[in-house]
Amino acid sequence: MSAPSLPPVTVIVPTFNERDNVAELVARTSAALAGITAEILFIDDSVDGTIDEIARIGASAAVAVRGIHRDRNTGGLGGAVALGLAEAAHDVCIVMDGDLQHPPELLRAMLARYAEGGVDVVAASRYIGGGDSAGLGTAVRYGVSKAATVVTKAMFLRRLWRSTDPMTGFFLIDRSHIDLDELRPQGFKILLEILVRGGERRELRIAEVPLEFGTRRHGDSKASLRQGATFLAHLARLRFGRMGRFAVIGGIGAVANIGIMWALTQLGVDYVLAAIVGAAVTIIGNFVLQELFVFRDDRQDAPRLWVRFAASVSFNSVEAALRIPLMALMVETWHISSVIATAISLVVAFFARFLFHALVVYAPRRRADAADEPPVDTAALRVMRAIDAEAMRPGEL
Repeated sequence: MSAPSLPPVTVIVPTFNERDNVAELVARTSAALAGITAEILFIDDSVDGTIDEIARIGASAAVAVRGIHRDRNTGGLGGAVALGLAEAAHDVCIVMDGDLQHPPELLRAMLARYAEGGVDVVAASRYIGGGDSAGLGTAVRYGVSKAATVVTKAMFLRRLWRSTDPMTGFFLIDRSHIDLDELRPQGFKILLEILVRGGERRELRIAEVPLEFGTRRHGDSKASLRQGATFLAHLARLRFGRMGRFAVIGGIGAVANIGIMWALTQLGVDYVLAAIVGAAVTIIGNFVLQELFVFRDDRQDAPRLWVRFAASVSFNSVEAALRIPLMALMVETWHISSVIATAISLVVAFFARFLFHALVVYAPRRRADAADEPPVDTAALRVMRAIDAEAMRPGEL
């Protein structure tokens, strides 16, 4: 059977002071797309003459090259991508950075996966088998990237469940399947915006190919504390509903916990026993409220009610078993009020509870129609398989 033909494509490249990368990027992209109807569309926010270099290189390029210079950096990099999607000559678009950390040689593989059918988005992932995030540089940047990915997936469980790298900036999208008018990009995590808001008409189907994240050639990283704050604010705007409701319910539970503990201690009950009673009451109450108001839309695809209840109660019980001794340690060591110590420990526990419930308790079960799809091979899964193999290996007592 012959391979499916590859569709016409627009490669969208947002740039900011990256004139030294233009010639190599155009040459490598042209070579990767040889024989395919294609254009490279630069959306430029530079002040170093990058747009002039784009025009110079494009005049003799093997593929069509266009550049749009923005006088105002509206919406940051995400805004540039949204403009590129609106102005692209073709419906199939691939977004990539202009710093050459995204290898143009991967373009053809992304198009080939899209041409196989069944997907609207093809993302280049650093976190599946064959992927590599070494180009992130420091361990701190890697840790921040992974932490942001985990939190983001927890906040948008159903939309992002099949994505291992929703923060990637290298992806293919069929713009005919998204509503561009719904996009409100802020900062540089545009794929997240597309997956969450762009697919309002129907859930976007995503596939992934492994990405070896390259080393920056020229230009400066767009990551900064300011961009981090912008990302967090944008994340809150996108999913304030779920995390906000979880926080409100957690707050109600915390107030109830503290109230129960205060009432029991006033009646002469030891503060540790009072804390245990308060925790038990609020664990059950929080589960009921989460079922009704936070994860209601996820219950259909999640495990059965008794499994959810057991997982939630078990986690919260273990968390309480760890939290209450910590609270007692604060009381006995720091000599602070037991009520204040309880409040501090509850705040610390909030994020752990949210991540566990979103990623584990209400995780979608494997769909019947996904049985024939190849499993996602991640580093975490490989580690788990290795541990399982060692645990089951025959040995001597």
